[in-house]
Amino acid sequence: MSGMDTVIGLYGETVEVPCNNGAPKPKDLFMTKWKYDDGDLLTQLKDQDASVIATDKYKDRVSMAENSSLLIAAATLKDEKTFTCMVVAGADISEYPVKLLIHKAPTGVEITTLATELEIGKPTQLGQCSTSDANPAASITWFKNKKPLVADGKGIIISSNVKVDEVTGLTTTSSTLQYSAEKGDTKALFTCGALNTLSSPVSFTVTYPTERISLHVISKGPLMEGDNVTLKCKADGNPPPTSFNFHILGKVVKVENSDSYTVTNVTRESTGEYKCSIIDNAKMEDSKNITINYLNISLSPSGKIIKSFGEGLALTLQTHASGELKVSWTKDNGKLDSSPKFDKLTYSDSGKYEVVVTMGALIKKASFELVVEGVPVIRRVAKRRGEDGQHKVLTCEAEGSPKPTVAWNVNGTSADESPYVNGKITHKLTIVPTVNLTVVCTVSNELGQDTRTINVSTLFEEVRMDKQDSSDEGDTTKLVVGVIVGLLLATVAVGLAYWLYVKKSKQGSWKTGEKEEGSTEESKKLEEKIEEKLEENSQKVEV
Repeated sequence: MSGMDTVIGLYGETVEVPCNNGAPKPKDLFMTKWKYDDGDLLTQLKDQDASVIATDKYKDRVSMAENSSLLIAAATLKDEKTFTCMVVAGADISEYPVKLLIHKAPTGVEITTLATELEIGKPTQLGQCSTSDANPAASITWFKNKKPLVADGKGIIISSNVKVDEVTGLTTTSSTLQYSAEKGDTKALFTCGALNTLSSPVSFTVTYPTERISLHVISKGPLMEGDNVTLKCKADGNPPPTSFNFHILGKVVKVENSDSYTVTNVTRESTGEYKCSIIDNAKMEDSKNITINYLNISLSPSGKIIKSFGEGLALTLQTHASGELKVSWTKDNGKLDSSPKFDKLTYSDSGKYEVVVTMGALIKKASFELVVEGVPVIRRVAKRRGEDGQHKVLTCEAEGSPKPTVAWNVNGTSADESPYVNGKITHKLTIVPTVNLTVVCTVSNELGQDTRTINVSTLFEEVRMDKQDSSDEGDTTKLVVGVIVGLLLATVAVGLAYWLYVKKSKQGSWKTGEKEEGSTEESKKLEEKIEEKLEENSQKVEV
């Protein structure tokens, strides 16, 4: 007889008990028989089918496999016995006993008898974990956030109990966890498990007293005058306090069933220290210094300003703020390098001005629209021959505001007007003069008008003169030189005559002894005439 083997079968399943540990059948096999302590179960002769001998509970549950293994259907814990396989081969009789064990996994794991809440530092029975219908008895493990809990006899105490069903022999195991909670257990998940089966996770409300409070100022940005300021007092206890005292600049306000208080329409005088505390413990408090920012600007002038060309305009920007300011200007949405100054207004000063004053995240804006008006003035009237030589282009440049209207006293074609920018406008008119003309340009607006003339010759006259100028260019040069020389000689002669006259007059007065007053007056008149003559000759020379 060989040593005893052990086989484990599953509860409710068909169990296979091997003969001789599954060794091949001997060649001279005569008979195989299975038996147990209470009697024979079945036997099989060589080359014949197995015959069931049992007459008890195994009568309808046992059979023999092809390899001589014993098959037991619907195994129960009552099948935990020693079964022996007897083999007769030739003159030898061998027996192979096998111990059968029946196992069953627990049907489920659940936590019951849950605590309503856990209190920090106070041992509390968290719950009871149970699993049933197991064999052998299940071992239960507790977990917190998927990590096993180990009993330490203080904060973690685990006790287990096993009960056996009298009918099936299966066990029910229960385990009780007594636990002292910590603050971090507020969101902790507790589970228990047996073998590879886990219970559904459970969590608990963890209560603990308030140890610290904090005051929070609820605001979307920097606090400004006129804002509403909400103060919120938070406590770290669970459950948190529901009533607080708010200290508003030395005044105590009691708030019940709320942790917030709103101060409305604050001003710069509202800047200061604010506190909150627990009603039943005034020493537990927190405070915050609150600054009410303010930024006020006043721009003069404002709105729409109409001024006359050449006038001055005083610009004043007043600011009142709680911090450092940054000022920037724009004109017609274009950035200016500095603040505008208007000592003597021009049309280009017209536009919309905006000032932006910033203090951190605070922004204030102000603006005005400046309109510079003036009677229109013609700055230039000009003419030129067209590129094709068949027409003339007249130009009238003017400025004024409101926008001037340009009119000519002649009809023309291809009238062209430039864009009206900074009070300036240019109007061009194309004409074909058939006679010599004096053309008048008139510009006007609601404040007045201005007129300028220009002489325009016919195209035929200009062509004739151009030819004459070309053919007589040499004679003209000689004539001009002769005129200049003649004028210079005449000037010298006049000067010489004047000198002789003065000398003679002085000699006469010396002889007669008369006063020189009369001769002096005559000399002055003569000098004026000579100077006029000299100036006239000089102008002719320039021409």
